[in-house]
Amino acid sequence: MVPTTAEVPLIPRKLIFSNPNRLDPRLSPDGQSLAWRALVDGVLNIWVAPSDAPQDARPISWRTGRPIVHHNWSADSRYVVFSQDETGDENYHLYAADSVTGEVRDLTPIPGVAARWLLRSPDLPGELLIRLNDRDARWHDVWRLDLESGERTLLYENNDQLGSIVCDWQGNLRFARRNNPDKGGDELLRFSRDTLEPWQFIPFDDTLTTWTIAFNRTGTHLMMLSSIGRDTSALLRVDAYTGEETVLGAHATADVTRCRLDGQTFEPTAFAANPGRLTWMVLDPGVGKTFDQIRAHAPNADFTINSASNDDSKWVAMTWSAEQPAVYHLIDRTSDTISELFDTRPELKPYCLSAMQTITVKSRDDLNLVSYLTLPPNVTGNRPAEPLPMVLEVHGGPWGRNIYGYHRAHQWYANRGYAALSVNYRASTGFGKAFVKAGDREHAGKMHDDLIDAVEWAVCEGIARRDKVAIVGWSYGGYAAFVGATFTPDVFCCAVPIVGISDLVTMLETIPPYWTPMREQLNRRYADVTKEDGRAYLRSRSPIHKVDNITKPMLIGHGANDVRCTIAQSDMIVSAMQDKGIPVTYVVFPDEGHGFVKSENNIAFHAIVEAFLARHLGGRAEPVGDDFKGSSHEVRAGQDILEDSADAWVDSSTQ
Repeated sequence: MVPTTAEVPLIPRKLIFSNPNRLDPRLSPDGQSLAWRALVDGVLNIWVAPSDAPQDARPISWRTGRPIVHHNWSADSRYVVFSQDETGDENYHLYAADSVTGEVRDLTPIPGVAARWLLRSPDLPGELLIRLNDRDARWHDVWRLDLESGERTLLYENNDQLGSIVCDWQGNLRFARRNNPDKGGDELLRFSRDTLEPWQFIPFDDTLTTWTIAFNRTGTHLMMLSSIGRDTSALLRVDAYTGEETVLGAHATADVTRCRLDGQTFEPTAFAANPGRLTWMVLDPGVGKTFDQIRAHAPNADFTINSASNDDSKWVAMTWSAEQPAVYHLIDRTSDTISELFDTRPELKPYCLSAMQTITVKSRDDLNLVSYLTLPPNVTGNRPAEPLPMVLEVHGGPWGRNIYGYHRAHQWYANRGYAALSVNYRASTGFGKAFVKAGDREHAGKMHDDLIDAVEWAVCEGIARRDKVAIVGWSYGGYAAFVGATFTPDVFCCAVPIVGISDLVTMLETIPPYWTPMREQLNRRYADVTKEDGRAYLRSRSPIHKVDNITKPMLIGHGANDVRCTIAQSDMIVSAMQDKGIPVTYVVFPDEGHGFVKSENNIAFHAIVEAFLARHLGGRAEPVGDDFKGSSHEVRAGQDILEDSADAWVDSSTQ
């Protein structure tokens, strides 16, 4: 007998929204060690272990406050270099943790600087190439960094307004990319002694689907993803001197987005696209053999190679599915053995997780919208017996996408009795440049129509109750939630915009200075905020100017230090709603930025969201318990939501 929703155990919020206990193991270049991020006093720090004895792991950093967000080994296999900001302002410092002594040093101790990793090379042991914007906040200069001494040597002062720079493996600056607003696209330039020479022009429509990857080891060829002359990105091998291109592979309906390089030659061995599920295509038979072993070891899972030793004899592979969060495996390609390193969320094993369906929704103008649907675990088949309350979760970007896999919010919604739907609306990446272009200047227009079309599909398919659909989103998804509440207020019964945009004009006026290379993209795909006709258009697509249309409940969340969508975006619409007597709940985290990365904050916020959704969708909810412990949240409007959060609620889905 299939259990009812009430008989499916509630998954504690903490198990879903806390940071994983361990994640992202990376092999040292010599293959002898592993480094991953794991908790030390509740904060993600760096741990190391011998690759043949991962059970002997020990921490080598003891950072407090915000979690470490990225790490990797130095080329000499001694240091683990990691990134961390302090308040959510995205001014990441680079730190080096000595795997032998445990000493941790700030490599970029410069206030207000967004440090970036540029190159780690086996030909430059003990060094990194990094980018710093301390001289001019808009443009990053290139520095050579000695990891032992911390000494920095300036390689290139970026007075040429270069958005990105490509080096060969010997550390030579070879190519650069910058915007050319006069021609309406980007130009690839070649370093030639003391000058920059034009090399290739990237038309504007190709700028989000054409990228350099890396040189081969000898520096004779550059690997690229390119959509120039085609719709979807292909993998190219380009002669660095003549510009002659060889197409190594492509996918019929999706962009190539991943490329696996050999650890010695840096030639491509495999590439992947994602038309709905991640699809690998192999160039090297030996790599194909190992891929087949991974598939046999984790059938029905998607996978990628997380890291590898320089000689490619050892790999770390990551596998995942909708019902299985990421699992990491150590592969010895010499002995053809695969062993599990760890599961990122083993505490979820006792619970019933839901499958995710990959579906295609047709837009009203006949575009294919690749989407993902998750139903409660008690539902058998692809459709519920009766329509369910549904959450439409909108991805950010907008130049990003949803993918198949473990989606913690989907699992949370489904466990609480909701259907969850995520849509790759036009402008989402991965489906070709025409699909991206279809979203140009369609904010609160056809991009939003795609979301409405997906809701209508779900209603017509008997999945969603027309009167019980919530819209939730982060960043651009937060803007979409604001749009849902103001442009189409009759479609959604409630909205949850998080770190979202309410005013496109002020958002475009307050971008971080180092986003300057993106200015042309923003001007052409949104509208030019420096011109009055552009400002008028942006105002017409901004929710702040349609507050009078709001008729349904809204819960807004924001980090006070957000530099992408500043907190003013939420402050102004909350103020406008209060001036008009429109109820709103507003939650602010003073120690967060564009998202809530501290576990305590993330858990607390979702406890409030759960109360809000239970109130307006009628699903199940967990008592708050101690889920506010350690959180910095401030409820600046709509304090009554805390009354719901404090209750040990009755399961309203059974009433």
